Amino acid sequence: MAALEGAFLGRSHRSAAGRARLAEVIERSKAVLLMPADWRLAIVPASDTGAVEIALWSMLGARGADMVAWESFGETWALDATKALKLADARTIVAEYGFLPDLSQVDWNRDVVFTWNGTTSGVRVPDGDWIARDRRGLAICDATSAAFAMALPWDRLDVVTWSWQKALGGEGAHGMLALGPRAVERLENHTPNWPLPKLFRLTKAGKLDDALFRGETINTPSMLCVEDALDGLKWAEAIGGLPALIARAEANLAAIADWVSGSAWAAFLAEDARTRSPTSICLKAKDPWFAALPKPKAAEIMKSVVRLLEVERAALDVGAYRAAPPGLRIWGGATVERVDILALLPWVDWAYGAARAQAEKAA
Repeated sequence: MAALEGAFLGRSHRSAAGRARLAEVIERSKAVLLMPADWRLAIVPASDTGAVEIALWSMLGARGADMVAWESFGETWALDATKALKLADARTIVAEYGFLPDLSQVDWNRDVVFTWNGTTSGVRVPDGDWIARDRRGLAICDATSAAFAMALPWDRLDVVTWSWQKALGGEGAHGMLALGPRAVERLENHTPNWPLPKLFRLTKAGKLDDALFRGETINTPSMLCVEDALDGLKWAEAIGGLPALIARAEANLAAIADWVSGSAWAAFLAEDARTRSPTSICLKAKDPWFAALPKPKAAEIMKSVVRLLEVERAALDVGAYRAAPPGLRIWGGATVERVDILALLPWVDWAYGAARAQAEKAA
């Protein structure tokens, strides 16, 4: 409750003091993320989804687009381009869960849309070396489970999005939209062929609406959530900023990797160690008994593991995403203590053993 002392509640977000609080979220976020001074950052509605949709609907269509997907959210953005916006020239470059696509297929003369970290697959791009410095198209990056936990190469990106509820553990419904100079140029020189809803409009009279990047939001944000966001940012600053946040997430991944290396049944969904996410850590069962199960039965076993962990209050909400292969998804971001990860892992072994025993007994 101490974090709420002096909270700006019961007042308009459009007042001078309300705008100052929102601007503080923007400036502290830029500072922690080491964002270049010539980038713009705005608070937008509808979480990361809203931020990505605003970028796609506002900027795509000026040239061909490559939609790169290796999990459900990337697939959603691909559907936006091909089914909703009906781009005349849109390619999809995809891979199944657990793998990255062949990134050498990407054409940087085109706009490229991708997730930095596949939240539902636990697969991330290892670095930005595959992104052309001399690109003609825009690099539009959904970084919602990467920001504040992974190093983002700002010079290789043009649009970056994330949400409050991911890496700093804030409340949902609020997104962040970061624009580099090339993205601003696109907005000011490209008029989409489709109408833009009010919530998507970033320009006025052909120029970037600067007010949005000073804390004047398009919609009404929760000022209680603003206080929560500021509390998370101040905590990040206090522990050492971005390097400390990255180190904490990587330590959590390392703890699980040590456990997996000695496990008779658990494996990472991400096959390549370089691509394993330290935030959305996705696991599968590798033992022959599980592999021989039909997919519906395998999914049922993993749901039993999740239920057992919840009943014992050892872990909550650790089931794999509904479209992903049956498995577990453990959040390992910087807000999670390594000691808690270490305490959880014996429970996971127990729950899997118990779920398997129940299944074998019922067979």
